[in-house]
Amino acid sequence: MMQALGSTDSDFVDGLIPQLANASARKGHTGAEALNFMLAVIKSIAPQDEIESMLAAQMAAVHMMVMNFTSRLANASTLQQQDSAERALNKLARTFATQVEALKRYRTGGQQKMTVEHVHVHEGGQAIVGHVEQKVEGGTTKKE
Repeated sequence: MMQALGSTDSDFVDGLIPQLANASARKGHTGAEALNFMLAVIKSIAPQDEIESMLAAQMAAVHMMVMNFTSRLANASTLQQQDSAERALNKLARTFATQVEALKRYRTGGQQKMTVEHVHVHEGGQAIVGHVEQKVEGGTTKKE
């Protein structure tokens, strides 16, 4: 369980499991299937540390609520129920997308990749597109 949750700290795992159980509870009863699903989601994200594990747990909980409000929207019998479910579903879906981006940023250290699509070379100028290696003193190669 500790490996699936990306932690070596038993206190962390002992604290997270009841939180997941509470998040998966419906009408006061902890659903084993829902809890197992949340744990499977976390395991599939393969958290590398406690921060990633907490974010994965939040993602699992938000996903469950997205599906809950999808059902509510599909079964709404009044315009008020439909509007309420649609607003909640929209916010939750955006939250999930934001969480995915946060996990991606956390894992990459916030590094971004920039691609230049348009290059203008004016008269008399030169441009090289692609990987460039340049010989420097001592015969070593310098990458640019």
